[in-house]
Amino acid sequence: MAQAMRRDPGHSLFATDGKPHPLQDTLVGVTLVLGVLAFVTAQFHGLHLLSSWAGLIGILTGGYGQFISATTRERFLLIVGLGASAIGFYLGMAHGGLFTGVIN
Repeated sequence: MAQAMRRDPGHSLFATDGKPHPLQDTLVGVTLVLGVLAFVTAQFHGLHLLSSWAGLIGILTGGYGQFISATTRERFLLIVGLGASAIGFYLGMAHGGLFTGVIN
């Protein structure tokens, strides 16, 4: 065989181009964590403040991450995090919004 593929374990899990992307990897992680937080807390009516704010911040970080992402893996995981953040945000808004209970 003329060519052999070798894995290079020294690079990031998300970088398929062989280069490290620390900012993009951080945005992927933050977006996924905020998306899971927003989605899970949106299932409880009393946690609407947490779900709506986590969802909003997750949408913003995921949008910026999409803007500067370099690989398909990063984009895929950002879309998953964005979807979870958006669902959590919208359910949090339906249950009371960003300021209900804080400002009366």
